[in-house]
Amino acid sequence: MEMTMRPQRPSDVENWESESPEETLLDASADLRWPNAEGQLGMFQKMTRFLKKWGVETHGIAPTNPDARMDSRIYQMFWLWFSVNFNVLSFVSGSAGPAFFGLSLEASLLVLLIINGMHVACAVPAYFAVFGPKLGTRGMVQCRFSWGLYGAMIPSALNVFSSQGYLILGCITGGKILAAASDKLNDTLGIVIIGVISLVVTFCGYSFLHWIESFAWIPSAIVFAVLLGLAGKHLDPSSMPSPGPISTSNVISFTSFVVSNTIAWCQLTPDYGVHHDRTAPTLKIFLYVYVGLLLPSVAWQMVGAAFAAAAPGIPSWNSGFDGGNNIGGLLAAMLSPAEGFGKFLLVVMALSTSCSCAPMMYSFGTSLMAIGTFFAHIPRYVVVIISEAILLPLAIIGAKRFYDTIVDITSIIGYWSAAFVAIVLTEHFLFRRSFKNYNIMAWDKASLLPPGIAAFLAFCGSFVIIAPSMKQSWYTGPIAKAGTGDIGVFTGFAVAVILYAGLRSLERWIWPDR
Repeated sequence: MEMTMRPQRPSDVENWESESPEETLLDASADLRWPNAEGQLGMFQKMTRFLKKWGVETHGIAPTNPDARMDSRIYQMFWLWFSVNFNVLSFVSGSAGPAFFGLSLEASLLVLLIINGMHVACAVPAYFAVFGPKLGTRGMVQCRFSWGLYGAMIPSALNVFSSQGYLILGCITGGKILAAASDKLNDTLGIVIIGVISLVVTFCGYSFLHWIESFAWIPSAIVFAVLLGLAGKHLDPSSMPSPGPISTSNVISFTSFVVSNTIAWCQLTPDYGVHHDRTAPTLKIFLYVYVGLLLPSVAWQMVGAAFAAAAPGIPSWNSGFDGGNNIGGLLAAMLSPAEGFGKFLLVVMALSTSCSCAPMMYSFGTSLMAIGTFFAHIPRYVVVIISEAILLPLAIIGAKRFYDTIVDITSIIGYWSAAFVAIVLTEHFLFRRSFKNYNIMAWDKASLLPPGIAAFLAFCGSFVIIAPSMKQSWYTGPIAKAGTGDIGVFTGFAVAVILYAGLRSLERWIWPDR
């Protein structure tokens, strides 16, 4: 059976010129044209034209024309992902090791070093980022080349919930920290403030996001240094209370949590390169994003694990942490020696969470627009307002169960993300093999895209093994109960690769031109 991508009929193909064959994309039939990226519901057209004059992004989910993918500042992709991860949200991820999974500092740091240091967690979303410049497609449009037009509605809908889930977590964290900085603020008002800031940044769109993320990391870097200077003296492992026996199950579950926390970026990273240079080397794009994800994640996660492990042995920290339910209280206790300056740093730290929340809200919009034709015609700036309206009440409710909410949302997102990633990468490396074998002009033509049956069956089949392999506060599967811990992310990925490879081969045999 032929495994390489069959070319379209010569009369249906028009190759764009590019600097190397790898960057050559296949056009579709002559009657297809680049769609109007601003084609929207009539009621919004005047508003769209007005906002465009003021620099607000009005581009929807249509692939970006190759002529518009010429921004040579690939380094912007490094700064964006560095800022997104170089803040207290990564601190929270690392702190879950001692605070939620009951691990010692040594065990927590070992997991973080292995997962991040062996390039497992950050490499996959970094490669997904390459799809943005090379194909000019949003993540939930690119997946149509494996899932098909209608099948891709499934990951698009799931990514709507996932982006909103992470957005909720970010606002909860920022809101709690902001509340800890002032007696006049509570969690609810703090959440509203972080949500509104994220909305303003996201409303402006792609270019503004890249611009503001280029320097948004600087305040977090100052806070990071001061935090270590003030509280670092308490990070003596010999003086930290022992968490007791550490189970292999909890170590594996924490490993899955860390992987889930990072692999979910795969659905988002293509969204932030669709206007960047399509001729840039693949390795260059990959490395900028990879390092931008790796460095801040390792730094803040390890610091989070260290301070969470030390907290039970320091009365003021332990009281502020409130049994692992108040990350803002812990940070306030750690910065209390600096008095007024410490409260100022708490405010800076809280506001920095909007660096992570804004891309989540942005990709909520692109994912919702990718679900169907009706949503695609709703302007992006309207969709982010919808996201804000959903965010606030759910974040206020979720703030009551901090770590339970974080671990549950992150792990569930990780399960489906692992299967999704397996399907898209298998299609790319086994069947497409090159970026030139994507017929981008067929992005919304069901008859020119894969049927999506293979992806759907592989995705469903992966959950046959994910369900018994998962371990959550509300459910533990029989495999996880046997002592393996939560291995749903890993088993789901492996099964999805095997199933999709076989099913897609059969699908291509039945529909050879798709």
